[in-house]
Amino acid sequence: MGLEFGKFDAICDTAALVVCPLVGTEQGIVPACYSRNVDIGGTLIFQPSTFFIHIVAILMTAIMILHIRSKYTAVGRKEIVMFFWMYAFIQLLALFLDSGIIPTSNAAYKWFSAIYVGMVASTHCCLLVNAFVGFQWAEDGTPKSLWSLRLACLVVFGVGFFLGIATFQGIAGMSYSSTVPLWVIYILWPLICVAVYVISQLVLVFRTLEDRWPIGDIIFGISFWVIGMVILFAFSSTICDAVKHYIDGLFFSELCVLLAVMMVYKYWDSITKEDLEFSVGNKQAVWEVKDPLLAGQDDYEDGSNYHGQTPSLVGGLSGGQMYQQQVRICSQGSAH
Repeated sequence: MGLEFGKFDAICDTAALVVCPLVGTEQGIVPACYSRNVDIGGTLIFQPSTFFIHIVAILMTAIMILHIRSKYTAVGRKEIVMFFWMYAFIQLLALFLDSGIIPTSNAAYKWFSAIYVGMVASTHCCLLVNAFVGFQWAEDGTPKSLWSLRLACLVVFGVGFFLGIATFQGIAGMSYSSTVPLWVIYILWPLICVAVYVISQLVLVFRTLEDRWPIGDIIFGISFWVIGMVILFAFSSTICDAVKHYIDGLFFSELCVLLAVMMVYKYWDSITKEDLEFSVGNKQAVWEVKDPLLAGQDDYEDGSNYHGQTPSLVGGLSGGQMYQQQVRICSQGSAH
């Protein structure tokens, strides 16, 4: 079965996506091969290996967020950290949806899936807007930059959520069999955002940076992402059959996407330099304060620019020499 525009049949026949139980037919589309389930404390957990990757992704994203927040004066810090918060929220949603903690038969599954679709669309929108922060279309960290990003993400989230719930509930001319709008926002839109991000960042590096090492981060990031998508949509069933249903392509896809997100952080970190003069890091700076009124005579003389024969801006003499010269002139005047 070949890939068809606007149709999830071929995709869901291979990959166990969140939306697959809600599209295609009334019962959804079941993948040809998927990871076996495990029973934990009386709760049936679907995709246990992918469940583990979601937890790892949340933990790794938390570490990246902490590192970003520690770079107080880095360019685009507030903008890029929003992307990582949104990615972490997607992983949290997927933790409950992929694993079956929220069963597909539950009415809440449709609503959470619609939220998931909206978050996927808005997170890629956030990445897209971040692609232009480096071009300084607006001063980073300012209300104009931040609210433009927030409003854009909110609008895209609203569109994605509406298209998702309309498809799942069969309203506004959409249904489980009429999925073109959902396909565009869930499959095509992320592809466009990633492509624009990669191209814009390559232009940014070649035009504005002397260092070419960040290109390596871009190449690794897009490579991980492409490999993840190819494994998910082309080889998921093959992998699943080969390892006897212990894992499937969704596990490797989520792992590759996590690595791609980590490369986004690595790339951003490599092109942003913190202004250490104004930054406040986690390491406490040691300040040595010497007040001439409080310090001893020896300390003051050792720290003074007028001690010994140090040059002075006054007549090329040190302060001590000038003072001694004035004393001699006064002594000669008194003698006369």
